[in-house]
Amino acid sequence: MKLIAESTSTRTEWALVERDHLVQRVITEGINPYFQKRKEISRSIRLNLPEIFFKRKINRIYFYGAGCATEEKKTVVQSSLISQFKTVTQVESDLLGAARGLFKNDTGIACILGTGSNSCFYDGEKIVKNVRPAGYVLGDEGSEAVLGKLFLANLLKDLVPVEVATLFYEKFGINANDVMEAVYESTSPTRFLVFVSRFLAENLENQYVYSLLTQNLRDFFTRNICQYDYKVYRIRFVGSGAFAFSEVLKEIAAEFGTRVDQIKESSIQGLIAYHALNDDELD
Repeated sequence: MKLIAESTSTRTEWALVERDHLVQRVITEGINPYFQKRKEISRSIRLNLPEIFFKRKINRIYFYGAGCATEEKKTVVQSSLISQFKTVTQVESDLLGAARGLFKNDTGIACILGTGSNSCFYDGEKIVKNVRPAGYVLGDEGSEAVLGKLFLANLLKDLVPVEVATLFYEKFGINANDVMEAVYESTSPTRFLVFVSRFLAENLENQYVYSLLTQNLRDFFTRNICQYDYKVYRIRFVGSGAFAFSEVLKEIAAEFGTRVDQIKESSIQGLIAYHALNDDELD
């Protein structure tokens, strides 16, 4: 029995797996060692996962998460998981999880478009090249957080069409000062920015919204994908943003003379298949 988890800053998807068979799947709050200490992560795991997860005999845990790119941060999450399950635990970055889930043991360009964004060239075993994502202030082009940020920046400068601005303020029941507080005084401003991007997804028929989205996605291609040999290798995406804007994403890829081979909302099914191929000796 394996426990495989894929985590963003906003949600964690857990899968109890017997070989390639999904036994139970649960979604809980996000886990990110940049924003949570070990005890907070342990508490989140214990309180949010069903009791069956703690009663099953688990041979190994694979956790792929946002914020898990360095050994220091991996250790924080690993210690939390081991304290709860007392079993062998491997923690890796969400980017490696995306690459394994999308390509398994094949080669390609794996991309994440969710709250943040990231990309890499994956050789079927490891990440060979990674363009630094740089976060939503300095990078994360194409992400939901950056889309929300771009919209709010224009909104506060009165550069958003009146009908869209009015619809936004009415939907959220807030004003310009509330927007400033939500971004600058919140402990997690990206959560608010993601909510804003979901509003935009509901209004893609508006030409202003559509143009804002397409420029954000073009920036992702220009500043990230174009740094790989993108016309030779397959390009695949995972993430809530990629899934929500899949048709537009394919249009932008065509502008760059390429195509997106696959778009998934989550990597978990691909990770189940990956570990079924590579971990038979553990079952």
